[in-house]
Amino acid sequence: MQVYGDLRILTARPNETDTARVPHHLFGVADAAEAWSVGRWLGAARGVLADIAARRRPAFVVGGTGLYFRALTHGLAETPQIPAVARAESQSLYDDLGETDFRARLATADAAAAARIAPGDRQRLTRALEVHLATGRSLSDWQAATTPTLPAATWRGLVLEPHRAALYDRCDSRLVAMIDHGALDEVARLAARDLDPRLPAMKALGVVPFAAQLKGELSPAAALTQAQADTRHYAKRQLTWFRNQTPDWPRAMAATP
Repeated sequence: MQVYGDLRILTARPNETDTARVPHHLFGVADAAEAWSVGRWLGAARGVLADIAARRRPAFVVGGTGLYFRALTHGLAETPQIPAVARAESQSLYDDLGETDFRARLATADAAAAARIAPGDRQRLTRALEVHLATGRSLSDWQAATTPTLPAATWRGLVLEPHRAALYDRCDSRLVAMIDHGALDEVARLAARDLDPRLPAMKALGVVPFAAQLKGELSPAAALTQAQADTRHYAKRQLTWFRNQTPDWPRAMAATP
Protein backbone atom coordinates (compact mmCIF):
# COMPACT_ATOMS: atom_id res chain seq x y z
CA MET A 1 0.00 0.00 0.00
CA GLN A 2 2.95 2.34 0.50
CA VAL A 3 3.40 2.54 -3.28
CA TYR A 4 0.28 4.73 -3.48
CA GLY A 5 0.93 8.45 -3.39
CA ASP A 6 -2.55 9.14 -2.03
CA LEU A 7 -1.92 7.27 1.24
CA ARG A 8 1.14 8.83 2.88
CA ILE A 9 -0.38 9.10 6.36
CA LEU A 10 -2.53 5.96 6.55
CA THR A 11 0.29 3.72 5.31
CA ALA A 12 2.92 5.38 7.55
CA ARG A 13 5.19 6.08 4.61
CA PRO A 14 8.69 7.38 5.38
CA ASN A 15 8.58 11.10 6.08
CA GLU A 16 10.85 13.82 4.71
CA THR A 17 13.33 13.37 7.55
CA ASP A 18 13.65 9.67 6.75
CA THR A 19 14.10 10.18 3.03
CA ALA A 20 16.67 12.92 3.61
CA ARG A 21 18.85 10.51 5.59
CA VAL A 22 18.90 7.62 3.10
CA PRO A 23 17.45 7.08 -0.41
CA HIS A 24 14.04 5.37 -0.47
CA HIS A 25 12.60 3.68 -3.55
CA LEU A 26 9.08 2.72 -4.72
CA PHE A 27 7.28 4.72 -2.04
CA GLY A 28 4.40 6.88 -3.29
CA VAL A 29 5.07 6.11 -6.96
CA ALA A 30 1.57 4.96 -7.96
CA ASP A 31 -1.79 6.67 -8.25
CA ALA A 32 -4.72 5.22 -6.31
CA ALA A 33 -6.56 4.68 -9.61
CA GLU A 34 -3.92 2.09 -10.56
CA ALA A 35 -4.15 -1.52 -9.43
CA TRP A 36 -0.61 -2.51 -8.59
CA SER A 37 -0.08 -6.24 -8.13
CA VAL A 38 2.83 -8.22 -6.78
CA GLY A 39 3.88 -8.82 -10.39
CA ARG A 40 3.98 -5.14 -11.22
CA TRP A 41 5.86 -4.37 -8.02
CA LEU A 42 8.34 -7.16 -8.72
CA GLY A 43 9.11 -5.73 -12.15
CA ALA A 44 9.76 -2.30 -10.65
CA ALA A 45 11.79 -3.75 -7.77
CA ARG A 46 14.05 -5.65 -10.16
CA GLY A 47 15.02 -2.40 -11.86
CA VAL A 48 15.69 -0.62 -8.56
CA LEU A 49 17.75 -3.49 -7.16
CA ALA A 50 19.81 -3.72 -10.35
CA ASP A 51 20.56 -0.01 -10.18
CA ILE A 52 21.60 -0.23 -6.52
CA ALA A 53 23.79 -3.25 -7.25
CA ALA A 54 25.44 -1.40 -10.14
CA ARG A 55 26.42 1.34 -7.67
CA ARG A 56 27.78 -1.32 -5.30
CA ARG A 57 25.48 -0.22 -2.51
CA PRO A 58 23.52 -2.45 -0.09
CA ALA A 59 19.73 -2.63 -0.44
CA PHE A 60 17.16 -3.20 2.30
CA VAL A 61 13.77 -4.51 1.17
CA VAL A 62 11.31 -3.69 3.95
CA GLY A 63 7.62 -4.15 4.55
CA GLY A 64 5.03 -6.44 5.99
CA THR A 65 3.47 -8.14 2.97
CA GLY A 66 5.12 -11.56 2.91
CA LEU A 67 4.01 -12.42 -0.61
CA TYR A 68 6.25 -9.68 -1.97
CA PHE A 69 9.31 -11.08 -0.18
CA ARG A 70 8.39 -14.53 -1.43
CA ALA A 71 8.16 -13.27 -5.02
CA LEU A 72 11.68 -11.86 -4.74
CA THR A 73 13.22 -14.92 -3.13
CA HIS A 74 11.23 -17.76 -4.71
CA GLY A 75 10.00 -16.26 -7.96
CA LEU A 76 6.59 -15.36 -9.33
CA ALA A 77 4.67 -17.55 -11.68
CA GLU A 78 4.57 -16.36 -15.27
CA THR A 79 1.10 -17.74 -15.96
CA PRO A 80 -0.56 -17.36 -19.36
CA GLN A 81 -3.07 -14.58 -19.85
CA ILE A 82 -6.32 -15.67 -18.22
CA PRO A 83 -9.43 -15.39 -20.43
CA ALA A 84 -12.20 -13.18 -19.10
CA VAL A 85 -14.61 -16.14 -19.09
CA ALA A 86 -12.44 -18.06 -16.58
CA ARG A 87 -12.11 -14.99 -14.40
CA ALA A 88 -15.87 -14.41 -14.47
CA GLU A 89 -16.55 -18.07 -13.64
CA SER A 90 -14.26 -17.93 -10.63
CA GLN A 91 -15.86 -14.72 -9.36
CA SER A 92 -19.35 -16.15 -9.87
CA LEU A 93 -18.48 -19.30 -7.96
CA TYR A 94 -17.21 -17.23 -5.05
CA ASP A 95 -20.45 -15.21 -5.01
CA ASP A 96 -22.57 -18.37 -5.14
CA LEU A 97 -20.62 -20.52 -2.69
CA GLY A 98 -19.20 -18.06 -0.17
CA GLU A 99 -15.64 -18.20 1.06
CA THR A 100 -15.77 -21.47 3.03
CA ASP A 101 -17.24 -23.61 0.25
CA PHE A 102 -15.22 -21.79 -2.40
CA ARG A 103 -12.02 -22.57 -0.51
CA ALA A 104 -13.08 -26.23 -0.36
CA ARG A 105 -13.69 -26.14 -4.12
CA LEU A 106 -10.27 -24.60 -4.67
CA ALA A 107 -8.66 -27.28 -2.49
CA THR A 108 -9.69 -29.94 -5.03
CA ALA A 109 -7.71 -28.08 -7.72
CA ASP A 110 -4.91 -26.44 -5.73
CA ALA A 111 -4.66 -27.68 -2.16
CA ALA A 112 -1.50 -25.69 -1.46
CA ALA A 113 -3.10 -22.39 -2.46
CA ALA A 114 -6.26 -23.14 -0.48
CA ALA A 115 -4.13 -23.79 2.60
CA ARG A 116 -1.82 -20.78 2.37
CA ILE A 117 -4.16 -17.96 1.26
CA ALA A 118 -5.32 -15.90 4.23
CA PRO A 119 -8.97 -15.78 5.31
CA GLY A 120 -10.92 -13.02 3.58
CA ASP A 121 -8.49 -12.70 0.66
CA ARG A 122 -11.03 -13.01 -2.12
CA GLN A 123 -8.66 -11.63 -4.73
CA ARG A 124 -6.05 -14.36 -4.31
CA LEU A 125 -8.58 -17.13 -3.80
CA THR A 126 -10.41 -16.36 -7.04
CA ARG A 127 -7.09 -15.83 -8.84
CA ALA A 128 -5.90 -19.29 -7.86
CA LEU A 129 -9.05 -20.97 -9.15
CA GLU A 130 -9.21 -18.97 -12.38
CA VAL A 131 -5.66 -20.07 -13.23
CA HIS A 132 -6.67 -23.70 -12.84
CA LEU A 133 -9.88 -23.20 -14.80
CA ALA A 134 -8.00 -21.55 -17.66
CA THR A 135 -4.87 -23.68 -17.80
CA GLY A 136 -5.76 -27.02 -16.22
CA ARG A 137 -2.71 -26.53 -14.00
CA SER A 138 -2.66 -25.24 -10.45
CA LEU A 139 -1.23 -21.84 -9.60
CA SER A 140 1.04 -23.58 -7.09
CA ASP A 141 2.52 -25.70 -9.89
CA TRP A 142 3.12 -22.59 -11.98
CA GLN A 143 4.79 -20.91 -9.03
CA ALA A 144 7.05 -23.89 -8.37
CA ALA A 145 8.52 -23.60 -11.85
CA THR A 146 9.99 -20.12 -11.40
CA THR A 147 13.39 -18.52 -11.00
CA PRO A 148 13.82 -16.12 -8.05
CA THR A 149 14.95 -12.55 -8.62
CA LEU A 150 17.34 -12.89 -5.68
CA PRO A 151 19.31 -16.16 -5.68
CA ALA A 152 19.62 -17.80 -2.27
CA ALA A 153 23.26 -16.83 -1.68
CA THR A 154 22.72 -13.12 -2.36
CA TRP A 155 20.43 -12.06 0.48
CA ARG A 156 19.63 -12.50 4.17
CA GLY A 157 16.20 -12.30 5.78
CA LEU A 158 15.23 -10.90 9.17
CA VAL A 159 11.82 -10.85 10.86
CA LEU A 160 11.09 -8.14 13.41
CA GLU A 161 8.79 -9.83 15.91
CA PRO A 162 7.89 -7.53 18.80
CA HIS A 163 5.94 -8.67 21.82
CA ARG A 164 2.33 -9.01 20.65
CA ALA A 165 0.74 -6.89 23.40
CA ALA A 166 3.21 -4.08 22.77
CA LEU A 167 2.62 -4.35 19.02
CA TYR A 168 -1.14 -4.06 19.46
CA ASP A 169 -0.72 -1.03 21.72
CA ARG A 170 1.43 0.63 19.06
CA CYS A 171 -1.16 -0.17 16.39
CA ASP A 172 -3.84 1.54 18.48
CA SER A 173 -1.75 4.61 19.32
CA ARG A 174 -0.55 5.02 15.76
CA LEU A 175 -4.12 5.28 14.48
CA VAL A 176 -4.76 8.10 16.96
CA ALA A 177 -1.59 9.85 15.78
CA MET A 178 -2.63 9.42 12.16
CA ILE A 179 -5.89 11.22 12.82
CA ASP A 180 -4.00 14.00 14.56
CA HIS A 181 -1.76 14.35 11.51
CA GLY A 182 -4.51 14.57 8.89
CA ALA A 183 -5.62 11.04 8.04
CA LEU A 184 -9.26 12.13 7.68
CA ASP A 185 -8.30 14.82 5.16
CA GLU A 186 -6.34 12.20 3.26
CA VAL A 187 -9.35 9.88 3.15
CA ALA A 188 -11.65 12.75 2.17
CA ARG A 189 -9.46 13.57 -0.84
CA LEU A 190 -9.40 9.92 -1.85
CA ALA A 191 -13.17 9.50 -1.43
CA ALA A 192 -13.80 12.63 -3.51
CA ARG A 193 -12.23 10.88 -6.49
CA ASP A 194 -15.09 8.34 -6.55
CA LEU A 195 -12.77 5.48 -7.46
CA ASP A 196 -13.78 1.84 -7.86
CA PRO A 197 -14.03 0.45 -4.29
CA ARG A 198 -12.39 -2.77 -5.51
CA LEU A 199 -9.09 -0.99 -6.19
CA PRO A 200 -6.30 -1.97 -3.77
CA ALA A 201 -5.84 1.58 -2.45
CA MET A 202 -9.51 1.74 -1.48
CA LYS A 203 -9.00 -1.31 0.76
CA ALA A 204 -6.08 0.15 2.72
CA LEU A 205 -6.42 -0.11 6.49
CA GLY A 206 -8.48 2.80 7.76
CA VAL A 207 -9.94 3.94 4.46
CA VAL A 208 -13.31 2.19 4.77
CA PRO A 209 -14.18 3.14 8.39
CA PHE A 210 -12.90 6.71 8.07
CA ALA A 211 -14.79 7.16 4.80
CA ALA A 212 -17.91 5.93 6.61
CA GLN A 213 -17.26 8.47 9.36
CA LEU A 214 -17.00 11.28 6.82
CA LYS A 215 -20.36 10.21 5.35
CA GLY A 216 -21.96 10.20 8.80
CA GLU A 217 -22.40 6.43 8.84
CA LEU A 218 -20.04 5.90 11.80
CA SER A 219 -19.21 8.06 14.78
CA PRO A 220 -15.57 9.18 15.13
CA ALA A 221 -15.15 6.80 18.08
CA ALA A 222 -16.63 3.85 16.17
CA ALA A 223 -14.53 4.55 13.09
CA LEU A 224 -11.36 4.70 15.14
CA THR A 225 -12.26 1.51 17.00
CA GLN A 226 -12.88 -0.30 13.71
CA ALA A 227 -9.64 0.94 12.14
CA GLN A 228 -7.68 -0.11 15.23
CA ALA A 229 -9.27 -3.57 15.26
CA ASP A 230 -8.62 -4.07 11.54
CA THR A 231 -4.99 -3.06 12.02
CA ARG A 232 -4.47 -5.42 14.94
CA HIS A 233 -6.03 -8.28 12.98
CA TYR A 234 -3.74 -7.56 10.05
CA ALA A 235 -0.69 -7.46 12.31
CA LYS A 236 -1.71 -10.84 13.73
CA ARG A 237 -1.97 -12.30 10.23
CA GLN A 238 1.47 -10.91 9.41
CA LEU A 239 3.00 -12.57 12.47
CA THR A 240 1.33 -15.86 11.57
CA TRP A 241 2.44 -15.69 7.93
CA PHE A 242 6.08 -15.06 8.75
CA ARG A 243 6.06 -17.71 11.46
CA ASN A 244 4.74 -20.31 9.01
CA GLN A 245 6.45 -19.23 5.80
CA THR A 246 9.89 -18.12 7.01
CA PRO A 247 10.73 -20.37 9.97
CA ASP A 248 14.42 -20.34 9.06
CA TRP A 249 14.79 -16.54 9.08
CA PRO A 250 16.38 -15.10 12.24
CA ARG A 251 14.12 -13.12 14.57
CA ALA A 252 14.66 -9.85 16.39
CA MET A 253 12.30 -9.81 19.36
CA ALA A 254 11.60 -7.39 22.18
CA ALA A 255 12.82 -8.85 25.47
CA THR A 256 9.93 -7.37 27.49
CA PRO A 257 6.42 -6.11 26.66
